[in-house]
Amino acid sequence: MLAAMSLQPGGLIGWVVVGLIAGWLAGNVMGSGYGLLGDLILGLVGAFIGGLIVGAFTSGTTGVIGSIVVAFIGAVVVIGLSRMLTRGRARAAV
Repeated sequence: MLAAMSLQPGGLIGWVVVGLIAGWLAGNVMGSGYGLLGDLILGLVGAFIGGLIVGAFTSGTTGVIGSIVVAFIGAVVVIGLSRMLTRGRARAAV
């Protein structure tokens, strides 16, 4: 059973800001090359994935900074997975 973890950046605008910051950070650290919109989507998806990953190990709530950290972790995971999938397709095409 997964532990309950609540990310609390505060509303839809808060989630967009957290996703943008986390996606931008992950894009710069990982060199994603997906652009601003792609980084935003990665950050939002990363927030969901990161919440699942971190929720498996801990419970409680996080503030804005904690939400950014969790979303960043998730965005890094999403970028890594997308690279693995893209690399696999590139090899198959060659």
